[in-house]
Amino acid sequence: MTTPTGILQPNSKMCFICGLENPIGLKLRIYQTEPGVIETSYTAPDHFQGYPGVLHGGIVATILDEISGRAQMGDVAAPRFMFTAKLEVKYRKNVPTGKPLKIIGKAGRVKGKIAESWAGIYDQDGSLLAEANAMLITVPKETLDMTNLDNLGWKVYPE
Repeated sequence: MTTPTGILQPNSKMCFICGLENPIGLKLRIYQTEPGVIETSYTAPDHFQGYPGVLHGGIVATILDEISGRAQMGDVAAPRFMFTAKLEVKYRKNVPTGKPLKIIGKAGRVKGKIAESWAGIYDQDGSLLAEANAMLITVPKETLDMTNLDNLGWKVYPE
């Protein structure tokens, strides 16, 4: 499976999904392939398994949560940070460890501070393994200091 192409989105220092300095994190690099569509690839290690060879369902949901929110992030120069209010996950097939996965997020409709999005995890043959629909709410301005994102470690790190 190839690395996605497009606009590389920022990573943070310690996020479990994208934190490049998180020693136990997934360290995903996420690309905007077109407006409102993001993509990443990942091969899950065995230490995240539930059953042998199967990615734990909680990790699957966590990946879908992050990617659905990232789809609504928008312009990397002025990101829209959101938190998940509702996540509905459908586990269609076992998500394997040790095999390349393609993960896609798509922005849905937006109404004020509320947005919807979708995310899916695919195997190397293109089969949909798990998907989620999310309802997201914009993080209140007083909760996150957007004026100094570098202090949060939020930036595009060189590949």
